[in-house]
Amino acid sequence: MARRTKDDTRRPWRRRWLLTLAAIAVCGTAAGGLVVYRTVSDEADERPVTSDEASRLALSRLNLYQAAPVGVTLTAAEGGGVTIRVEGVVDYRTHRGVGRYRTTGASGPLDHGLIIWDTGGLGLAPEPAGVDGPAWQQAEHVPRQGWSPRSYTADPLDSGLSLVVQLGADRPDNPLLLAQSGARWLGRDRIDGRGYDRIAGPRAQGSAPDGGRSPLTYWVDGDGALRRVTMRMAGLGTPTTADFSGHDAAAKLPEAPWLAG
Repeated sequence: MARRTKDDTRRPWRRRWLLTLAAIAVCGTAAGGLVVYRTVSDEADERPVTSDEASRLALSRLNLYQAAPVGVTLTAAEGGGVTIRVEGVVDYRTHRGVGRYRTTGASGPLDHGLIIWDTGGLGLAPEPAGVDGPAWQQAEHVPRQGWSPRSYTADPLDSGLSLVVQLGADRPDNPLLLAQSGARWLGRDRIDGRGYDRIAGPRAQGSAPDGGRSPLTYWVDGDGALRRVTMRMAGLGTPTTADFSGHDAAAKLPEAPWLAG
């Protein structure tokens, strides 16, 4: 988590969708697998998105912003049999996230604790002794100096966290631009009994070689609600997955980890 002033953390995030994709491509972001929830796919040949599909994809970031704070589960394979799973919430008005992380290796659990992140980086801390409740409540009991902060790297976990905290936007994207930039319909899946269109995102310049598919794939329902995003990284067979569980009415992100001093 990079050190910033209180005013900095409240500055509105106004980068557009293609700029986000370009940043992801530069970081070498990984892609998500279908491991968190079981899906059943309706097999079909991929094709360019229709105007309706582009419109719903364009609305998905605004819908995510308006639903905040949103529950999220991020699963990232770090290589060597190591997997990190983060369960938490994200507030798209402050572009902050908080949750618990668990690291598992081939032989079993390796590490666990609290994690916070924003657009500048992340911080880790042990769960405070004697404090029960969700991660966002526990994090309020850890002062800023109790966190181990760092800037993002190109690792799958970092790339996933950076993407997740940037996904919500306070306005819809341009559906015509999304369609013209190579967004493609890949199929239709059912997740927890609900139907979702699986759509490869638009291609930012340099993010997909030789006109190939975007490294990002989105699962969007008939109302433009975003359920899942996956990310591919060159050289990694297991992708990174972010699953969104909708508005968390009880969640209140802590201030303590971001307070100066």
